[in-house]
Amino acid sequence: MSSRSENRVKNRAPAPIQISAEQILREAAERQEQHVLDPIVKIHDAEEYQSHLRDRRKHFEDNIRYRREHIGNWVKYARFEEDNREFERARSVFERALEVDGRNPELWLRYAELEIRNEFVNRARNVLDRAVMLLPRVDFLWYKYVYVEEMVGDVPKCRTVFERWMEWMPDDNAFLSYARFEGRCGHWDQAREVMRRYANAYPSSRSFLRFAKWAEFEAKDADLARTVFESALVELEPEESHQARVFARFAAFEERQGEYERARVIYKHAIKLLRLGQEQMHVEGEQDDEVPKWELEKRDELYKAYIAFEKKRGDQSGIEDIVIAGQRAAYEKRVTADPTDYDAWFEYAKMEEDNEMQSGESGTKVREIYERAIANIPPSQDKQHWKRYIFLWIYYALYEELQCHDLYRASKVYDACLDIIPHPKFSFAKVWINAAKLHIRRKDLVSARKLLGKAIGLCGKERIFTDYIALELAMGEVDRCRALYNNYLKAMPHNCRAWSKYAELENSVGETDRCRAIYELAVSQAALDMPEMLWKHYIDFEIEEGEGGKARKLYERLLEKTGHVKVWISFAQFEGSEAGKGVEAARDTFQRAHDQMKEAGMKEERVLLLDAWRVFEKSSGDAQSLAKVDSMLPRRVKRKRMRTDEDGAELGWEEYFDYTFPDDQDANAANTKILEMAAKWKQAQMEEDSSSDEDDD
Repeated sequence: MSSRSENRVKNRAPAPIQISAEQILREAAERQEQHVLDPIVKIHDAEEYQSHLRDRRKHFEDNIRYRREHIGNWVKYARFEEDNREFERARSVFERALEVDGRNPELWLRYAELEIRNEFVNRARNVLDRAVMLLPRVDFLWYKYVYVEEMVGDVPKCRTVFERWMEWMPDDNAFLSYARFEGRCGHWDQAREVMRRYANAYPSSRSFLRFAKWAEFEAKDADLARTVFESALVELEPEESHQARVFARFAAFEERQGEYERARVIYKHAIKLLRLGQEQMHVEGEQDDEVPKWELEKRDELYKAYIAFEKKRGDQSGIEDIVIAGQRAAYEKRVTADPTDYDAWFEYAKMEEDNEMQSGESGTKVREIYERAIANIPPSQDKQHWKRYIFLWIYYALYEELQCHDLYRASKVYDACLDIIPHPKFSFAKVWINAAKLHIRRKDLVSARKLLGKAIGLCGKERIFTDYIALELAMGEVDRCRALYNNYLKAMPHNCRAWSKYAELENSVGETDRCRAIYELAVSQAALDMPEMLWKHYIDFEIEEGEGGKARKLYERLLEKTGHVKVWISFAQFEGSEAGKGVEAARDTFQRAHDQMKEAGMKEERVLLLDAWRVFEKSSGDAQSLAKVDSMLPRRVKRKRMRTDEDGAELGWEEYFDYTFPDDQDANAANTKILEMAAKWKQAQMEEDSSSDEDDD
């Protein structure tokens, strides 16, 4: 810790003297040492010349003695002897250097160039022959050797050197150089044979493409180039022949030759073949990560080339085909990157369905996409992750039914979907219902009933009960509906909607007593999700049956359970209707409600009640009764109160609206008078204090 603190910069203030970049460069230039040139040696006679040679040779020998392994010293020494036309000495220097490092290809090349520069052809041949025998894998030595033979015009000797080189299986450029040499000599048959040997020696897409390019541009033989392209597609392995660049080069060649239909066929075959190969990879569990990045880029270039070709040479149908092919490639890329991207599968299948409808083709492609999509089961057992996945099955079944008109396959799709859902954890009512409705459309009512019965046991959702009951009701099976309602209510006794629908069923078939019994049983339940709806339906039922007294009793029973203002308003409106006792009874009900709410201090509810009462008096009362209600209406007053949080801490003042009723003012009159007197006393005190202050001044 102490060493770190010592190394830390303590003073971060700028230096008093700032140094510029110009100053640094000027100082660096001033401190450079002067470059000392070698003296110019002037030689006047042969003796001085020999003395100079001895000195220089001694200098080179000393350098070699100090750094014997440094090849540059040897090369400079040999170049010095060459400049002085001492060729034997130069050769001796190279031979001595080869004894030090005989496997240095650069040294052999410099030795051969010495002989070539001075036109010692045979000596150059000997040096290069020794070099390639010792280092047969060094290509530039062979290039130099064949260059020498071709420059001197010895074609047979040059061909012999090339043949010796080919025995060592050099790289692609060596074979291409051999073929170009034969072409320059006018021996095109031998050049073609060399390229065939090259393709056989290296059976790859690279060799075949270079062979085809040579045949087209150098040999000017289009038939040979086409034969090479076709052989590449047939003879090479799939991982080599099915590369995008092979098809792209082949199609571009046919386009240059004016064979547009052949080029179009090649493009279509390539895109179809590459897409099928990618799908096969997905089936075998491979990923696009195993495909080289350059291959994916070449596929994109192939597709762009196809688009450009169709724009120049194609028609509307061809352009549509290439657009669809591009969309397929994009969707394949999406589903490959994320197989659980179900939205991509939806769009992919929809695109293929639209294309199928326009072209009139069979549904093999769409069915294949759906099969691939449903094979990607969500990895987790969370229902939220399964929702989009289940729609894939539903759309698949709808496609089989509506597009292919194959109800049997659609039913099998639903069966497979139901088998894959983990019903002990969660289920999907829509799948059960759609499968049952499909059985009905197939006129297999027994299977539909069995399936819905199984759904009640495994799923037991409200929608399954309601749809099953609607099915049986549509067929007039009332007894089956009653049995289903019994099971429905056993599973969900709190469901007011189920009680109401059951009672409506009994009422619709004329079973009034059964309907009333069901309502009584429903309102007697300990827990209900929407009791207000159930009571309303019960009261409406009694009113429709003309049982005003029973409806009144229901209102009274309901008011014992809850004194909600809406119940009071509904009760009063009932009394004022034809089924009730009349307007006076309605006013009495309104008055009862008002008195109870006044005692309970329910101000907002009293306002709602008075508003409803006023509306009622406008429609059914007279001016006197309306004036009475108007006199009871409150006055809205803005007040302030302290706002607190859950712990009781004060958060600040807030404004709110309060209601002041006329009948409550008498009770508050005394308090109001006391407050007024206190305000007057405070005002008087303030005036007295101000006057005393003036006297002191």
